[in-house]
Amino acid sequence: MTVYLVGAGPGDPGLLTVRGAELLATADCVVYDRLASASLLELAPAAAELISVGKAPGRVEMDQDQINATLVDRGADGRSVVRLKGGDPFVFGRGGEEAEALAAAGIPFEVVPGITSAIAAAAYAGIPVTHRGLSTHVTVVTGHEDPAKGRTDVDWGALARAGGTLVILMGVGHIAEIARLLIDGGLAPETPVAAVRYGTRPEQTTARATLGTVADAGLRAPSAIVVGAVAALDLAWFESRPLFGRRIVVTRAREQASGLRARLEHLGATVIELPSISVEPLGIDMPSLDPYEWLVFTSANGVDAFFDRGLAPAGLDARALAGVRIAVIGPGTAAALERHGLRADLVPERFVAESLLEAFPGPADSGSRVLLARAETARDVLPRGLAERGFAVDVLPVYRTTSAEPDPAALAAVRAGEYDAVTFTSSSTVTNFCAAVGPVATPAPLVVSIGPVTSATAVEQGLQVGAEATEHTIDGVVDTLIGLLAAPGDASPAGPRR
Repeated sequence: MTVYLVGAGPGDPGLLTVRGAELLATADCVVYDRLASASLLELAPAAAELISVGKAPGRVEMDQDQINATLVDRGADGRSVVRLKGGDPFVFGRGGEEAEALAAAGIPFEVVPGITSAIAAAAYAGIPVTHRGLSTHVTVVTGHEDPAKGRTDVDWGALARAGGTLVILMGVGHIAEIARLLIDGGLAPETPVAAVRYGTRPEQTTARATLGTVADAGLRAPSAIVVGAVAALDLAWFESRPLFGRRIVVTRAREQASGLRARLEHLGATVIELPSISVEPLGIDMPSLDPYEWLVFTSANGVDAFFDRGLAPAGLDARALAGVRIAVIGPGTAAALERHGLRADLVPERFVAESLLEAFPGPADSGSRVLLARAETARDVLPRGLAERGFAVDVLPVYRTTSAEPDPAALAAVRAGEYDAVTFTSSSTVTNFCAAVGPVATPAPLVVSIGPVTSATAVEQGLQVGAEATEHTIDGVVDTLIGLLAAPGDASPAGPRR
């Protein structure tokens, strides 16, 4: 098999290449750095061996010789090994040394380039490293050479005379001396400088200075430092997103959270996933649908469980619904129904059980029956209300919600109040969240609820609901968060901060 030296990019998991994702999906072993986004490891098979070799200030899990030996050892076993490295393996990533070790041992290897922070950090700060009329070339240099060499290979005077754009990586600790050498080499003290810390990550910040002032600008590692005329450009987009820098807790079941998480991250938020529930489909003894006038679903979970588990192993044949009318609560439930090739006959204007009862037509005759497919534990509003309208109602439990085991790091962050808002999309997410977290920090962060039933449960649990989504949908929750947390001046959900 082969050892793949894969660049993970500088932090944003979306910058991983397609080739890198393909290799991770089939890896037997992943040897990884201290990655900015641990979510990349979720792309690997569950059975893959994960080996951390990351370095942090004051802590080294493996030195480079040990990393090389690990790659040779795992590669010799005939397995598919992914060496996942931040940025690009061959841009100050020591990938060349690892390739040399593999070549010397006769281990086949492949290099999968990644996006280097030298380019990406500047781009995410709105700084093009080349720009017509300002810079025709870019030089990437390290500001932290190997101290064991006993010499410097960087001629800062020559770099100053070369002009163009200079990108300095790992140079924060020596920036005062570097700035002095560049000025001595002929660059003006007024030359613009921009330092992008944690580039492409949700905590990205950009500091701007000049060569004459950068020593006193309070730069902090890790930063990519851009020197040259282009550093004065400010084509901001990443840090201008409406929820940039906000930390939002998502409590939906892990199976459902991806859509909400993706939307929030696209708007700039850091998402803390703390799923308080897990959805467990139930085995269904499916009745004949012939006697029923109506089939009612109250959630997307109910739809999926009904159709996917109704007739194991193939699921329910939609032809069994001929002549049965379908009612659902909410557009999310209607969308789930459409994924199974069906359209709802009735969707109430408000997305709560009471609204469905108001919109529900009367029974066609005295024998009209309704099948209500829902969670094992739910409110009795619908079955009781439909029975009062003259229907014979059968309740079919198709799934249950159980408490989820929270991630310890996420749980610790939430208990410490290290977030701006928590979102609740059902009553069960509220009760299980409170059971797992315990008393929330004071002052309590913002609580955003999807609708009145969920809000009532939150109040019963002692939470203060800061806002309730006007439209009781995931989109409504997102729009509410934007309205409450976006910086002043954002005119719309997509409107940039200025």
